[in-house]
Amino acid sequence: MKGYVATPAWVVDLMVAKLFADGPPAPEARILDPGSGRGAFIDGITRWCVARGLSLPRITAVESDPRHAAYLRTRYAAVPAIEIQERDFLTSMVGQYDYIIGNPPYVGLAGLSEAERSQYRTAFHTAQGRFDLSSLFFEQSLRVLGPLGRMVFITPEKFLYVQSAAPLRSLLSEMRVEELHFLSESTFEKLVTYPIITTLSRMEGRQTTRVITRQGETTLATLRGSRSWLPSVQGFATQGSSHTLSDVAMRISCGVATGADGVFVVPAADLDSHLRCFAYPTIAGRDLSGGEISLRKNVMLLPYTREGDLIPESDLEALGQYLGCPWRRKKLLSRTCVRKKPWYAFHETPPLADLLRPKLLCKDICAEPFFVADRSGAVIPRHSVYYIVPQEPAQINALADYLNSPAAATWLRAHCQRAANGFLRLQSHTLKQLPLPADLAIELGASPLTTTRWAA
Repeated sequence: MKGYVATPAWVVDLMVAKLFADGPPAPEARILDPGSGRGAFIDGITRWCVARGLSLPRITAVESDPRHAAYLRTRYAAVPAIEIQERDFLTSMVGQYDYIIGNPPYVGLAGLSEAERSQYRTAFHTAQGRFDLSSLFFEQSLRVLGPLGRMVFITPEKFLYVQSAAPLRSLLSEMRVEELHFLSESTFEKLVTYPIITTLSRMEGRQTTRVITRQGETTLATLRGSRSWLPSVQGFATQGSSHTLSDVAMRISCGVATGADGVFVVPAADLDSHLRCFAYPTIAGRDLSGGEISLRKNVMLLPYTREGDLIPESDLEALGQYLGCPWRRKKLLSRTCVRKKPWYAFHETPPLADLLRPKLLCKDICAEPFFVADRSGAVIPRHSVYYIVPQEPAQINALADYLNSPAAATWLRAHCQRAANGFLRLQSHTLKQLPLPADLAIELGASPLTTTRWAA
């Protein structure tokens, strides 16, 4: 199985302890180790049983990689309780198990072939959007988990909040999610995954979930439905709001993606005078600091009209000569977007009619969210910047004040995805859901009859 990552022994022992927290397994109990790799969980279960003088229960290790499977067969050949099955866990799995423990492979959509994507989307409810294999491992494991079964997985934490994992959260809501244990981001050494150990079962009982934070604190959360679980996990009380940021903004989006900033973004000082009519000031996320826009004297050359229409190649004149330089043209032709677009077009067509208006800007990844006003509307944000175009430009200061308020910051910290080193990852779908006070929303142009939306 692609995406194999070895699980540290101390993590294995922690997970085995959680697996048997309600008592030792009976000798006839069946345990499944899907994607067994080199047998770390087999060894962990063996250590747990030997330490307590217990017989080893029946363990089935499923591994699709022939090299790992051969290693496992050789290593455990003398242990009758251990069965090694060389097969793809996701495509050929039958039977029922009392316990399931594992570390699903870390493989995103980009790591799958078109044939695999199609196959999985047909076979799995959780294979929606930009799914990854860990969601499929959850779903497949639940299919073979017995009526009173218990399961412990370690995965990246992102299934708690990413949109693509909404079907998985819905599926897990039908289970008894007993515990979420956040581990250090350095658990897997150089691989930053923000790991979390999830313990769940089919047993009736507790409706709340115990949460162990990375700081070692223990809290309780109620997890329901397909919406992001992050607010509940972080102790943020989800509140209803009649108005959200999307009600007062005509556009909330990520900045321009050219697919070749090295060609289209140039120092203003080096700009040929004949190219000035195509040039607009531009910023990246690093240019937003201290609540101010730091224009680093870079400009973006746009082969588009102010309305966002691509200029015909015959009318590009000086810009056509600039882009047609052999090394620049070669770079532009190497982009995937030119399969369906003219060779000089941007990777994504810029919505200039909206972009060239007064707007608020924020970094896509930041330690704390903050918003900066581009009152002139002249700045073109690049792909590491999000922008918010208010319906009423005259209210940009009022909107900026609220977005930079403690209330907005608290909401964003509770709802945004996490990036490396605990930074927040701001995204348009999250920003659109940011609740607004009713009086501010009306002041900013929202209808008083807006249908209630619930924070996610």
